[in-house]
Amino acid sequence: MSRRRAMTCLAWAGAGILWTLDGGVPRGLSLGVPAAAADKATRHALSFVQISDSHIGFNKAANPDPASTLQLAIDRIRGASQRPAFLLHTGDVSHLSRAEEFDTAQQIVSSAGLETHYVPGEHDVIADDGRAFFARFAPDSRGVGWYSFDRQGVHFVALVNVIGLKAGGMGYLGDTQLAWLAADLKGRSRSTPLVVFTHMPLWSVYPAWGWGTDDGERALALLRPFGSVTVLNGHIHQVLQKVEGNVHLQTAMSTAYPQPAPGDGPGPGPLKVDASQLRQALGIRRVDFTALDGTPMLSDTSLAS
Repeated sequence: MSRRRAMTCLAWAGAGILWTLDGGVPRGLSLGVPAAAADKATRHALSFVQISDSHIGFNKAANPDPASTLQLAIDRIRGASQRPAFLLHTGDVSHLSRAEEFDTAQQIVSSAGLETHYVPGEHDVIADDGRAFFARFAPDSRGVGWYSFDRQGVHFVALVNVIGLKAGGMGYLGDTQLAWLAADLKGRSRSTPLVVFTHMPLWSVYPAWGWGTDDGERALALLRPFGSVTVLNGHIHQVLQKVEGNVHLQTAMSTAYPQPAPGDGPGPGPLKVDASQLRQALGIRRVDFTALDGTPMLSDTSLAS
């Protein structure tokens, strides 16, 4: 992807996306859409919410209080006219993997009153390879962090690509996890809609900054035979999308702070905006997938509007 193309695909968002799956067709709705429109779009559909990169414990100028913006996101989810079935958190729940950070995040997220499924970010696995995170947020994964589940004919797959990272390096899944993924998908009908969620992008967004997964192509090769595949991730704190046939790859906003566009500046990291503009830099992106082979319709609403 060229930097120009990346910039045209990029927009600030962050409170969450209400995702619906109806007959295998994914459709993203702003949490602030009118009730009538939401009811029409989600009737007889499976709806869920994705949030990402809450970074509880971060206290720098880009956002001295990420707990408050996470709470704002959860309040928006609770206030949505269409109650989602569950919530996905795509990593960096905490900033330094501290127990008190996990406690705060868990308390805020649980106030949504929704079943929640987590994958870790690299900030959640500091020092202990995620053992504390998995014990708390993915206890049924038997300590490895990856797992799958089914809802209304849709198969969800949680992947972990943040263990053992080198500084500034790309994500990594590993042979063991890829073998598990192949076994998990084996025998499933190719018409089964798949939703895969992980922290770092499975595609190479910007390798110079480590924005991608070294062996992500091996995972995507296992997913491509299916007729409807939606891949959701966080990590880069901004919305980018890529469509490869029936595979739709969609990054998510942070609820804590933005990061620069790929290649814009010396490297990744918290991007400070004026305090009066922070909510303008965080918000919601509406994504309408009207056909599996069509181009998504995108619209963005900031928290300031």
